[in-house]
Amino acid sequence: MKIRRRQVVAGAATATYLPLASREAAAQQARTMVLAMPGAPEGFDGDALRPGTQESVTQIYEGLTRYARVQRNGRTWLDGNKIEGALAEKWENSADGKRWVLTMRAGVKSFYGNELSAADVEWGWNKSLAQKRTGGFIASVANVTAVKALSQREVEFTLSAPSSIFLACLTLYVPGIYDSTEMKKHATAEDPWALKWLETNSAGYGPYHVESVRAGEQAVFIANPNYFRGQPNIQRVIYRAVPSGASRITLLRTGQAHWIDRPTVQQVVELQKDNRVKVQESDGRAMASVRMNATIKPFDDVRVRKAFNFAIDQEKLRQAILLGTGEAARSIVPPIVAAYDPSHFSYGHDPAKAKALLAEAGYASGLTVELSFSDILWWEEQMAVQIADQLRAVGVTCKPQRITASDMRARAAPGKQDMPMFTFEDGPIVLDPIYTMALLAHSKGVSNRAQYKSAALDAAIDTARTTTDMAERDRLARQAQKIWADDAPWIMTVYPQTFEAMAPSVSGWVPHPDEHERWFDLKIG
Repeated sequence: MKIRRRQVVAGAATATYLPLASREAAAQQARTMVLAMPGAPEGFDGDALRPGTQESVTQIYEGLTRYARVQRNGRTWLDGNKIEGALAEKWENSADGKRWVLTMRAGVKSFYGNELSAADVEWGWNKSLAQKRTGGFIASVANVTAVKALSQREVEFTLSAPSSIFLACLTLYVPGIYDSTEMKKHATAEDPWALKWLETNSAGYGPYHVESVRAGEQAVFIANPNYFRGQPNIQRVIYRAVPSGASRITLLRTGQAHWIDRPTVQQVVELQKDNRVKVQESDGRAMASVRMNATIKPFDDVRVRKAFNFAIDQEKLRQAILLGTGEAARSIVPPIVAAYDPSHFSYGHDPAKAKALLAEAGYASGLTVELSFSDILWWEEQMAVQIADQLRAVGVTCKPQRITASDMRARAAPGKQDMPMFTFEDGPIVLDPIYTMALLAHSKGVSNRAQYKSAALDAAIDTARTTTDMAERDRLARQAQKIWADDAPWIMTVYPQTFEAMAPSVSGWVPHPDEHERWFDLKIG
């Protein structure tokens, strides 16, 4: 079941949380959009994701390429099968697939008035490579080893091997394309990439620019007057910290916010009854997963991992947690990505099978496990409770254990990964099956958070990343999904839908794989 959206007239503003008369008045004054979010942005460096960073940098920095757009059922969607130019207007690839030369679009300027050059691309990629974080992973998965400016507008990418996902990776906000002329003004010997300055400032070629930041309270963004696609309908964005989900909803209902952070499904159901709010949805790209660390007992035994999957009733989870929305998970690759193959899912709800596997693994008398969860995502506690309840039916005592969001991130990060079983949500920000599995399942994947390792799966992904034979690539993607499903490193639960709640006067939302709206797409009125 998909929750249907409503589109109705906004009600009058009555609350006084924000110093604006109403969202409509604000729009008339300066085409201002007010966002009510859990916290204020804590930085604008796409390689150092902090709270609010990804939501912001997707507005500030432009990719070299982007997905084409298509119209479907009266809405605009991304076409994951077609890449077009963004900051780069064209490109050429060598016969061996290891050298790409991209030509930058002429006349593109940052907020500071500096014109985009190939040197900016080189500088931004070198920054990411030096930081060895998100952008470094993107470079690695796309086989990029070096980036060099050849002229004012031409930049050369050198690859260690051909890459079937190179152009798709260039759609991302990271490695960022910065106005390096401005960035260098704020660099020091101790801080050669001006990372300190990026905590409260921006220098990109995208549609928006950071005007001001009040730590813990709000950030204000203004339109880049030089943006190459033209001026957006929304000229100013106030990104307010509103920690309480209930307060965010109140602000939306009373006309003091145009957009709120992703609501829970329970909140969506209530909001759809309110004629002052509009709710829209898109299919999700990230599984509400429960992960089992294959290096920690009892999960070092694949029979236990399989048993846990047989113990779970996905439809019951979907109804209890997602209120009938979303989709049962049958692959690590989400249904919205090409080459998604659910045919290897062989579990289903079979408590007898689960008990037999546990007995075979030496746990006929049962076992006790701890399930860690946090409040990073709204569904985690509910998932932990439901999983514990269903495991009890096959003789497993599962003890849900709440930890802080910061502890969850730290303990699930590479180098730590000490939790036997835990909730987490990761999904691809590139609409590609090989990227998805390189991210989530490869032994070197930055979102492989439970030490899962398979030489066969790594080999399939690595071969698929370099082949130019698309049929072979598709075969390898499906093979990798089978290996992963057979190894059962996660309890496969559900793919939640993405819901966005907004003022009825807001239109133009285009879903993106990173699940962040693009303010440039939106219109008020």
